[in-house]
Amino acid sequence: MNDKWNLDALYPSFDSKLFKSDLDRADALLPKYRSWIEEVDKASPISVELVTQFINYLIEDTTLLRKLYAFGHLTFATDSKNTKAIGLVNKIQNVQSKLTAPMVVFKRALKDFDLKSACEASPLIKEHEFFLKEAISSTKYMLSDAEEILISKMKLTGSSAWETLQSKTASQLTFPIEIDGTTEEWPIMKIRNLAFSSDPKMRQLGYETELKAYETHAEISAAALNGIKGEVLTLSDLRGFDSPLDETLFNARMDTEILNAMIESMEEYLPVFRRYLLAKSKLLGNKGPMPFYDIYAPVVQMDQEFTIAEAKTFILKYFGDFSEDLHSFAKKSFDNDWVDFEPRAGKVGGAFCSNIPSIGESRILTNFTGKLKNVLTLAHELGHGFHGDRIMTESILNTSYPMPLAETASIFCETIVRNAVLKEADETLALSILENSLQGATSVVVDILSRFYFESQIFETRKDHPLSVDEFKEIMLDSQKKAYGNALDHTHLHPYMWLNKTHYYYASRNFYNFPYAFGLLFARGLYAVYKEKGDAFIPEYDALLKATGKMRIYDVCQLANIDPTDKAFWKASLEQIKNDVDAFESIVNKAL
Repeated sequence: MNDKWNLDALYPSFDSKLFKSDLDRADALLPKYRSWIEEVDKASPISVELVTQFINYLIEDTTLLRKLYAFGHLTFATDSKNTKAIGLVNKIQNVQSKLTAPMVVFKRALKDFDLKSACEASPLIKEHEFFLKEAISSTKYMLSDAEEILISKMKLTGSSAWETLQSKTASQLTFPIEIDGTTEEWPIMKIRNLAFSSDPKMRQLGYETELKAYETHAEISAAALNGIKGEVLTLSDLRGFDSPLDETLFNARMDTEILNAMIESMEEYLPVFRRYLLAKSKLLGNKGPMPFYDIYAPVVQMDQEFTIAEAKTFILKYFGDFSEDLHSFAKKSFDNDWVDFEPRAGKVGGAFCSNIPSIGESRILTNFTGKLKNVLTLAHELGHGFHGDRIMTESILNTSYPMPLAETASIFCETIVRNAVLKEADETLALSILENSLQGATSVVVDILSRFYFESQIFETRKDHPLSVDEFKEIMLDSQKKAYGNALDHTHLHPYMWLNKTHYYYASRNFYNFPYAFGLLFARGLYAVYKEKGDAFIPEYDALLKATGKMRIYDVCQLANIDPTDKAFWKASLEQIKNDVDAFESIVNKAL
C-alpha cells in the first residue's frame, strides 16, 4: 500500500500504447455522428434503431472521453506543471464541445419520438428512459440548431472569457502586509488564511489587509460579474425560462416547492445559528457580536493527532459499524492505492473525489496533515467514492446526478465518524469537534443564505443596469445583515465576499449556493432516518444512492419515504444542529 494514488488502471503513462490508441479514437469520433445525422435527416420520425445507435455511441464515447479526461485531470492534480496533462484536459474539452451539434440534433429528433412504445420494444431504451425524458423536456427551452451552436462558440469569448479573467487576476492578486515591522508582498490566499490564526490581532490584520487588497481588484471583478450575469439573463430569457433561478432548478431536477420549504426552514432556524456565533464570540473574549474576522477563529489549541495508518484504522472501524459494504469500499480504496494523502510541491490544495465509471473505480485526493479535521475530510471524500461505487452498476449515461444530491453520501459518512468520535470525546475534544461541525454548518446554512440573497438581488438589479462596485458592496452587506442578524458586528462585515467566491462567475452554474445547504440538511435528515430504522435503512440508502442519476430529486427522496416539500423534514435536520448548539453553549458557559 502507498500513500499516493496509482493511475495505472487508467493508463500506465502518456507514452503507453493504450493511451495513444485511445487518444486516436477520441480524434476520430465525429465522422460516425455526421453519418448518423444524415440518416436522421432521411427519417421522420426518428426510428428506434437510430435512437438505439445514438445511445450506444454516447455510451462508448462518454466512457472513452471520461477515462482520458480523468487521466489528464488526476495527473495534473498531483503534478500541476505537467504540460501533457494540461494539454490532454484541453483537448478532451474541445472534443466534447464538438459533440454539441449531434446532441442538439438528437434532442430535436426526440420531440416526435414515441418513447412509451420504444421502451416496450427495446430494453436498452427502457434502461435509459429517464435520460431520454430529460433530453425531450430540454427541447422546450432549446433555440434553433444554428443558434445553439453559435451560442456555444460565443460563450468562449463571452462568459468563459470573463470567468477566466476574473479567476486568473483574483488568484494572482498580491498585497503588502506589515508584520513585526517588516513589510512583505503576500498572495491573497496567504492573507485570507490569517482568518484561522489563534492570534486575534493577526486575524484582524488579515481581514483589514484583505479588504484593502480587494479594493484594487474590485473594478475587474465587477466588470466580469456584470458581463456573466448579463449573458445569463439574456440566454435564460431567450430560452423561455422565467428567471435564472427557474433554469437552475430545471437543470437540478428540483421543484420550486422543495427549494421554498428548505429556505423557509433555514430562515426559521437562523436564531439558533446566531446563538452559536454569539457564544463563540463570548468565548473568544469579545464583549458583543462577533466581527467577521473571528468566524473561523480556533477555540481550542489542542487537537487529536493521527498518522495515515491510524486514520485508515479509525475510519474503517466506524464505517464497519454502519455497514459491511461501506467498510469494504473504504478498505478497497486504501488497499488498491486509490487515495493520494499528503501535500507536496506541485499538488493542488483541498480535497476531492473523482468517480470514474469508465474503469469502475474512484480516486481521492486529500492534503492530510494528521489533524482530526483531515480524518473527517477523508471520511467525507470516501463518501463521495461510495456514492460512485453504488451507481457504477448503472449505464454511464445514468451516473450523472444533480448538484443538490452530490453531497448526500459524503456528509452522511462524515456524520457517521463525527458522531462516533463525539460519543467518546472529553470536554475539550468535544468542544473542538462541535466547533468544527458548527462552523461548517453555519457556513452552509447562514452564509449560503446570504449568498442566495445576494445572487437573487444581483440578477434583479442587472436586468435594469450594470452594477457599480459600490452597488455590489451594498447588496453584499445587506445580504449578510439579513442572514447573520445581530450575531455579527455590523461595523466589521465583509463587503467584498463576491470577489473570492468563484461560484458567482460560473455562467453554467448559477445559484451555486443552495445545493450545499440541500446536501448538508438532506444527509443529516437521512442520518436521522437511519438512527430511527437501524439496519433496515441500509438497503433503502443503497437504492437511493443508485437512483440519483436517473430520477428527479423528489422521487429520489420518496425512496426513503421523505417528502422534501414538507418543512418538517428540513426542521428535523436543523434540530440536530440545534442540539449541537445547545451542547456547545453548555461547554462555553461552564468554561466562562
